[in-house]
Amino acid sequence: MLLHDDDPVIGTSRSLSHERHVTPTYADYQRHLHLQMHRLIAEGRWAETIVVGERRVMAVQDEIRQRLHPITPLVPPRALPGVRVIALGGMSESGKSTAGEYLRVRHGYARLKIGYLIEDAAQRAGTADPYELPAVVRAELLVDGLDRYCAAHHFLDHVTIESLHDQDATAELRRMLGEQLTVVYVDATPEVRAERGTAGPEDVVERDAVKARRGAAGIASLAQEVIDNNHTRLHLERRLDGIALARRWPLRRPATTPVNMLGLPVHLESYLSELLDRTTVQVPPVIDLLAVTGSGARGKCQHGWSDLDVFVVAEQDSLPRLRQALAELEAELAGVKLGLTVLTQDECRTGAVTSRLLHVLMLIGSGSLVPLWCRPGLALPAPDAAGDVAASVEAGVQAAIEIRRQILKGAPDLRALFKITALLAKVMLRFEGTERASDDDALGVFLDREPATDADLRRQAREDREKAVELANTVLGHWLATIALPTSRA
Repeated sequence: MLLHDDDPVIGTSRSLSHERHVTPTYADYQRHLHLQMHRLIAEGRWAETIVVGERRVMAVQDEIRQRLHPITPLVPPRALPGVRVIALGGMSESGKSTAGEYLRVRHGYARLKIGYLIEDAAQRAGTADPYELPAVVRAELLVDGLDRYCAAHHFLDHVTIESLHDQDATAELRRMLGEQLTVVYVDATPEVRAERGTAGPEDVVERDAVKARRGAAGIASLAQEVIDNNHTRLHLERRLDGIALARRWPLRRPATTPVNMLGLPVHLESYLSELLDRTTVQVPPVIDLLAVTGSGARGKCQHGWSDLDVFVVAEQDSLPRLRQALAELEAELAGVKLGLTVLTQDECRTGAVTSRLLHVLMLIGSGSLVPLWCRPGLALPAPDAAGDVAASVEAGVQAAIEIRRQILKGAPDLRALFKITALLAKVMLRFEGTERASDDDALGVFLDREPATDADLRRQAREDREKAVELANTVLGHWLATIALPTSRA
């Protein structure tokens, strides 16, 4: 039994809302029908009851299949479970194919053609010309083809389909897929598109005429995202990054913690309190968020060794006021080096960040790192742990290069060498599913794997050049072992 709602009154109202014209007699009939359906359910006359509510067609289809598959394997087990779909539309040479290929290469989307999916489903249904069918049937064929393809490739969880040319079919597609679907319309002026056409501007005009008859331009009114692609490819890719990551990185509002909870030296607590006073009390505030990272966030700040690492989210036009506040408070640092990183909200949301900063966003999003202040209502993207691990290989590559640069110096910076060695250790441990925020803890794991190594090497490496190089070579050796190729040298 399929019900609109658990309440027969609401169910009747929803059923009547689907009708263009309702007579009093038909309204009475629907009220009586819903009352009788609920009575039969209460008497146990139906083995399964599904409440449709406001859900989309494929969400209801998925639940039906889950209920029926255990009874008969002829019914597929799921319907597009968890699959996110980006449908690309736009006029000729607007950049749809470029967008689809970028999403495939950069974000791992399977790239599918709408024509293939419709024609494959039509062939199965014995339909000679699917494009002569009503829009709702074409949309159903498209969804059927997509469902079968994703079922055959069960590992897919995000795909692009291109290109949308039919406004009515696109509206039906949104009705069926609901939140699983993001319609992206790639827009560009006729002049720009004519310049991009490899077969000449006349070819672009001819193809536009065909698309216009199908209502392709009207798809912009149905799109959740409209991209102005009159600019550079870099501009297009950052917009696509924002769309793709919005699906993977949920927005979360960070909690905050008082400065005195960090366990920092008194003068650093005072410095941070003053900095917050000068950047957050005015309306609007200078910054959007401030968090202490590194050893300072863990209460492990060591005099003469640790920096004060601070992560700030602020817009570009706020930098002059932030610079003034920093200059006025510089003396209060008492010689401690300030490591300040500033990002805009757009950089966070498009993932235009280094692997280290991606890790910071992941920690804030998971609640492992709690900022000192956050603008009310601010929501930051929370990268997933798997993406954080994958991106951290970039930091590993940079660390391995920097270790050798330091080793080759006549007088290496012991502090820099120690920290970059610890970073490389942390990256490798992250790939093993182990997170070690402390430098000493991360290095300790690798030293434990080298029984012949002096147990006191970590302490000695902070003060002795030879010991620092020995420690660096130990960790670097583990890194190089992961990329060694089975080839012999000539």
